[in-house]
Amino acid sequence: MKKLLLGPVLVALTLTGCATPETRLRTGLVDAGLSQRVAGCMAERMVDRLSLVQLRRIGSLASLKDKNASDLSLNQFLHKVRALKDAEILAVTTSSAAVCAFG
Repeated sequence: MKKLLLGPVLVALTLTGCATPETRLRTGLVDAGLSQRVAGCMAERMVDRLSLVQLRRIGSLASLKDKNASDLSLNQFLHKVRALKDAEILAVTTSSAAVCAFG
């Protein structure tokens, strides 16, 4: 009986660690205050253009969100991205924001 329960538990634990970089980035962008639509569009574009380390750095911006603000403007978000001091992250994020905000 224990073996029957162990299988599904292992599968569930394995799957929780398998979130794709795109999913993690999208969640980080939403947590940072961007709308679901813009965050999804940007994550889809950015995941193919940036390294995993760069994606994690962007995802870490979620911790900077003002808890009293509802949605972060793209301008405010790009200001935070500029503070990372990574020209490639800034270029990819800016172009993705432009395409996704007006597309």
